Amino acid sequence: MSSDADDSAYMFVSVCLNLYCSCQDYTMTVYLRQSWKDDRLSYNHTNKTLGLDSRFVDKLWLPDTFIVNAKSAWFHDVTVENKLIRLQPNGVILYSSRITSTVACDMDLTKYPMDEQECMLDLESYGYSSEDIVYHWSDSQKHIHGLDKLELSQFTITDYRFVTEMMNFKSAGRFPRLSLRFELRRNRGVYIIQSYMPSILLVAMSWVSFWISQTAVPARVSLGITTVLTMTTLMVSARSSLPRASAIKALDVYFWICYVFVFAALIEYAFAHYNADYRLKEKAKVKANKLSSESIVKNGKQAMVLFSLSVTGMNQGVMISNRHGRPKRSSSEIPREGGSEESEPRRRRSRQTEESTEDKKCCSKCVCKPIDADTIDIYARAVFPFTFAVVNVIYWVAYTM
Repeated sequence: MSSDADDSAYMFVSVCLNLYCSCQDYTMTVYLRQSWKDDRLSYNHTNKTLGLDSRFVDKLWLPDTFIVNAKSAWFHDVTVENKLIRLQPNGVILYSSRITSTVACDMDLTKYPMDEQECMLDLESYGYSSEDIVYHWSDSQKHIHGLDKLELSQFTITDYRFVTEMMNFKSAGRFPRLSLRFELRRNRGVYIIQSYMPSILLVAMSWVSFWISQTAVPARVSLGITTVLTMTTLMVSARSSLPRASAIKALDVYFWICYVFVFAALIEYAFAHYNADYRLKEKAKVKANKLSSESIVKNGKQAMVLFSLSVTGMNQGVMISNRHGRPKRSSSEIPREGGSEESEPRRRRSRQTEESTEDKKCCSKCVCKPIDADTIDIYARAVFPFTFAVVNVIYWVAYTM
């Protein structure tokens, strides 16, 4: 074949195209049709096109076309080799073969499952450089036959294009390459049903605990733990079908948002329950302090009465002895019982000041007291749904725009 020989290749998808995110590849069944001119095979004894047997392929010169980004590929040979050869009088050869190939497709899963991918099928000459052979797409290759009937389970083909380029390798030279690039948009419906809706329902289920009484400890704790564990299981099952990549995916972000809200609902009950116990303990302390102060006051009054009685008895005994042994004193020298009476108002004032200081301490504690547990639940009923709705709006706007 001369250096200006022309090799035009075109193909169309005939069976199916399956993409696998876990392996980042796709499997495609194609009919690869190549046409070139070999002057050595021209004839003029007839104008008919000759159909050759597939075994005649070994006797012909063939372009060494290979799929650059193929992981594996094979020809179909049931019941015979799926190859077709047509020879025209002017030496033009049409060679068609049926190939199934698993082709690598590097995917950016940052926006998964709201992502759009671009996959390629690259055809190139393995040994012949651009000085020996030139590839280009056929003039009639404007669309891929059968693509309009193709249905994929996870993707929708939005666009495709044919590209012709020249690859430059320093050690080997320049090699022609034909590329088919098609753009895919992931179908989101299955992910909304299988991942997003269950996550939203789990978060809403965790809010049910806000309407359960604080005294129903087993019910609220079991509900919170169940939602947390279910959310963890959902996250693990969703990631099992994805490749282990360092990139944080959109679905992972949403799962973690839901996980934080579910876990926060469990923490909210722990906080409310702690406040309820704290308030009960404070009330018990205040009640105990009041009882002890009242008992102290009663004991003090009894002691004062006994003391006053003993003092008056002693005064009377002293007065009787003085009458018998000593001369009478003036009325001004006799001790009065009014001293004890004057001390009682002072003691009452001291008690009042102590009680006022205790009341002030109690008031200062009341200012710093924790919020009522029922009040926390009432606030949570409004704050949690509102915050979750705002976060959802931000999430969907960020990943769909």
